[in-house]
Amino acid sequence: METFRILDKIYSYQDFTPLLSSPIRITINKDSKKKIKESYNRLIKILSTGQTVYGVNTGFGQLSQIKIDNSDQKKLQLNLIRSHSAGVGDNLNVGIIRVAMVLKLLNYSKGYSGVHPDTVSQLAKFLNNDLIPIVPEKGSVGASGDLAPLAHIASALIGEGKVLHNKKIFRSNTVLKKVNIKPLVLHQKDGISLVNGTQISTAIAIKTLYNSNTILDSADAVGALSIETSLSSRKTFNSSIHKLKKHKGQIISAKNIWKMTKDSNIVSSHKDCGVVQDPYSFRCIPHIHGACRDTVEQASKAINNEINSVSDNPLVLDNGEIGFSGHFHAEHIALALDSISMAMAEIGAISERRIHYFMKGAEGRLPLFLANNPGIESGYMIAHVTASALSSENKTLAHPASIDSMPTSGGQEDLVSMAPWAGYKLLRIQENVTKILSIEMLIGCAAYKLRHSDLLPGIGTRDMISRAKDIIDASKGDRELTSEINQLDSLIRSGDIIKNLKKKKYLE
Repeated sequence: METFRILDKIYSYQDFTPLLSSPIRITINKDSKKKIKESYNRLIKILSTGQTVYGVNTGFGQLSQIKIDNSDQKKLQLNLIRSHSAGVGDNLNVGIIRVAMVLKLLNYSKGYSGVHPDTVSQLAKFLNNDLIPIVPEKGSVGASGDLAPLAHIASALIGEGKVLHNKKIFRSNTVLKKVNIKPLVLHQKDGISLVNGTQISTAIAIKTLYNSNTILDSADAVGALSIETSLSSRKTFNSSIHKLKKHKGQIISAKNIWKMTKDSNIVSSHKDCGVVQDPYSFRCIPHIHGACRDTVEQASKAINNEINSVSDNPLVLDNGEIGFSGHFHAEHIALALDSISMAMAEIGAISERRIHYFMKGAEGRLPLFLANNPGIESGYMIAHVTASALSSENKTLAHPASIDSMPTSGGQEDLVSMAPWAGYKLLRIQENVTKILSIEMLIGCAAYKLRHSDLLPGIGTRDMISRAKDIIDASKGDRELTSEINQLDSLIRSGDIIKNLKKKKYLE
């Protein structure tokens, strides 16, 4: 089991990607534990003066004008967890929940939340025993914290929710007895701090960044295969051309195409054909893929900032004062996710256009629809229709969630981020894009087998064709294609193709 260390350092989203797929062991350094304890002690001192602290000795939202007696403060926190456990829908991805729990620990380690050390310890115990709370997907608008999903995590901590353990779902109190962990007893600010924060939104964002990197590299690799097998020009990807543009992503994508198609006999077979103006979906791959790369890179900066920020309300400040703010608001995450959605949809759109080019015969260089026997066979006609359907779906899903706010809590929370929905629909876009790229890879490999199998492909594209040869059987002509598309989709999602190409330095 890999160890994740809570330290006083700057983290990157990449530090969290192993958590998406594997259990981890948590350790918290002494300085962080000290900050957590001091923060709790400051809170108790403030409360002893009779000062009003929102959500600790007051009600919540529009009920914040109601004062809560000292004797009812712990009950207030318990009622908060119970009432806010109101999510619906399918269960949230286990890896995303695990990341959210670690983000919550990282937030507490900064020493501004005023939670009792037992709360921090309970989160760590859950992670160390691979106890993952069951969290319904739907119910957060990404402001005042990811309230409902975080409440479901908290519910498990106190023994009232459900937990996934050893691939089975249990009542929390049942599994806690089994592993000898006592249910958490909530203290003065534990409930509100557990449900406040952007940790669910940020965890989803981390997952989308991981997916984005795989998709962007895969798009370059698959695009290179299409360049080659459609007999499009390689010259347009020369670095001497692209260094004249100052966009980092464009330069990377151009280098990738150039490297992937190096030493290609297919390319050299038409070097004197005189074609210089291929369609934009081929010629402008670096400009379009590159712009998407840069968009994801920019979004990752905002997401990294949120990872390393304090996200809670109210805050227990170093000077002994209570800070009231909106640090639970996930607007930065929502806007970042919306921008990635547009970039991912564009990757799917350009891939679909390249597929279309093959279907119409690549300007007479290939048979229509890549059919072995056009007319009696339809070739890949409907595989292209599937890609078109997925691309069209993405265009709808790419509509920004962040501009579609809806007031909640009696108007107190009058403009919310919708970050979780921005993330969920982005994950769906990414699923669609990998399938579109799978169809393009299927068609690129089929074009090679149909017209170029006597020629050696580029150093990178030959590697891709080799990986796909046991999946694709183009020699059969018309056949059911769903299985081949799904297998290629799994291959792309796994990242194995990209890891191999990068290891051989065929991709940047």
